[in-house]
Amino acid sequence: MYKKQLKLQKLLCLLAIFSSVLTFLYALGIMTDLYDTLYSTMRNPNDLTQTDVPGSIVYYNMQSFNSIFLSYSIVLILLACLLFITNTHVRRRYYIGNYIPIGLFAAANCYVAIWGHMYIEAFKERFLRVDFEALKAHAEMWKTAYTESTFWFDIHYLVFGISLLVSICLVACAVWKVKLMKEEAALLAQGKGAAA
Repeated sequence: MYKKQLKLQKLLCLLAIFSSVLTFLYALGIMTDLYDTLYSTMRNPNDLTQTDVPGSIVYYNMQSFNSIFLSYSIVLILLACLLFITNTHVRRRYYIGNYIPIGLFAAANCYVAIWGHMYIEAFKERFLRVDFEALKAHAEMWKTAYTESTFWFDIHYLVFGISLLVSICLVACAVWKVKLMKEEAALLAQGKGAAA
């Protein structure tokens, strides 16, 4: 059983890195469509009331959120790396130094997913209030990009879903490890030794 558990914990630690990098890439990409379509509508970035398209201020409103989101995604990558630094991916027996990174990573992922979901849904609602007829006219006049797509808002369900699934699996794997360690201790106490 230990061999299966060891393989699973290594896979989960790799998936933790993957999900953190995916969140980072999402944080980099979430503003792509907004920049391409809305940035040029602001005639005077120093006075955000001067716009060709009512509602396009959502691009500027998202700037501070996106900056924080990017910072959070970097923290997630560092916490995922901590799993490797503490040898959580190869250690046969876990110690407190293994449980803490697992708990921190899972808690941080849950926080970022909930926090991000609330803000992204709020900004999506604001984006949908943009005057798309004015935006289309602006795009045709100035030959800029035009989209009504909410893809970058909607994809957060997949990104955060993967992060939460990896976190749940990491915690479940740690619980399984505790169970195996207790069974091994009981067998050793009986003098029978643990099955490989």
